Amino acid sequence: MALGQRLELKQGQGLVITPQLQQAIKLLQLSNLELEAVIETELERNPLLQRDDSDPVGEGNDADAHAQAADSGESRELELGDRDTIAANSDLDASASDVYGDDEPVVRERESVVSDSNEGPMVDWSKAGKGGGSFDGDEDMERALTREKTLTEHLTDQALIAHFSAPEMAIAQILIDAVDEAGYMRVPLAEIADRLGCELALVEKVLTACQGFEPTGIMATSVPECLKLQLIERNRFDPAMAALIDNLELLARRDLSALRKVCGVDEEDLSEMIAELKSLNPRPGAAYGAEPSQTVVPDVFVRPDANGGWRIDLNSDTLPRVLVDQKYHAKVATSARSESEKSYLNDCLSQANWLIKSLDQRARTILKVSAEIVRQQDAFFVYGVEYLRPLNLKTVADAVGMHESTISRVTSNKYVATPRGVFELKFFFTSSIASNDGTSAHSAEAVRHKIKTLIDGEKASGEILSDDRIVEILKEAGVDIARRTVAKYREALRIPSSVERKRQIR
Repeated sequence: MALGQRLELKQGQGLVITPQLQQAIKLLQLSNLELEAVIETELERNPLLQRDDSDPVGEGNDADAHAQAADSGESRELELGDRDTIAANSDLDASASDVYGDDEPVVRERESVVSDSNEGPMVDWSKAGKGGGSFDGDEDMERALTREKTLTEHLTDQALIAHFSAPEMAIAQILIDAVDEAGYMRVPLAEIADRLGCELALVEKVLTACQGFEPTGIMATSVPECLKLQLIERNRFDPAMAALIDNLELLARRDLSALRKVCGVDEEDLSEMIAELKSLNPRPGAAYGAEPSQTVVPDVFVRPDANGGWRIDLNSDTLPRVLVDQKYHAKVATSARSESEKSYLNDCLSQANWLIKSLDQRARTILKVSAEIVRQQDAFFVYGVEYLRPLNLKTVADAVGMHESTISRVTSNKYVATPRGVFELKFFFTSSIASNDGTSAHSAEAVRHKIKTLIDGEKASGEILSDDRIVEILKEAGVDIARRTVAKYREALRIPSSVERKRQIR
């Protein structure tokens, strides 16, 4: 067969993920904190973007209008530049276009993506502590001087007066940096010695000296070593106590008879030893200041509606407020001379418009998916976790007309504040457990709650329920569940077995 070249035309379909589409997908799965970091980067990079620092909620009649809208439970669409509250009821049956429009956004002089709930005016926390926000320089200095000393600073201060040589001080600083919030060494000493190019014996010598710092038990490599250091400081570390520390797993199982044999003591002495052990601090570093933990900020609020349904509002504090400066664009466009300058300016304008459109799409999608989840799990909000229904991504995706991957991205790292607490949106997706009477299936989360309720009621009834007995009770309630599933759920709830629970009562 002869080989040759020829030209052919073929027509086919394919999906090309453009950089703009990649950006929209990325924004969809970001948490509110990650989104704020991305917006800050875009504000620094794109001269046509600027933060909208205007008061999101007007005064006087405008504020009254917002309050009336909240009471009436009205539902409004999110529009670029619109500052009305986004609301949706859980019993919405409108089409997708009623909630999530496909119209192209119109770029205005002060174009912004904003949705304000009735929580009050938005506070721009990105300015706090930078001299232009709610904290001035004097307050920052006072806060820095009066804040609690961290564990690293406390240990460093002691290392400076420990008469270390220069090499030992360098090793001590590396060891201190490797201490976690609880006060334990989590990095192997051999790794530190290899990193610093020194002998392991020298690192161990410095660590031994550092373990004499306050608080007692600090920089231990394990819980038994931490307890040992505290007992030595109290002069209470004898062979019997050493045997007790080496067999903490027996103490955790409340196997007192085995402990008495291992320690070689009677029942009274063992009780005193256990009491002594309970007086120790297994987390010596927890008493010192650390970086403040980030409070979960909900992306969506769910409130009871006046009509008996549920009102869903986007949290305005988590929505970035950015706009395209059209005046600045017009001014710079007239002074652009070369084609490269005009191209750069057009690219900035295009990217700014696409970013605002992506933020608008993100807000609409979160609202739409949240409204559907609330509709599906309405019984949970009314009656509690026992009425949580089985729900998967496909069910929500089919209801809102989106792909399952989109629902997965929307519900990742997004939180909703409800009358029953703050939950991640993924909390409402639970697997199903079949019923033995042919009725609707039960949610796995609801079954776990029933198991916990049964075990919590053991003290009142005086009966310790085995896994087999729990299976029988659940089957009587219509839940078809296997014993191994009960054991798996019990272990996930960190509930010991029935044998260990009996020992705890003795």
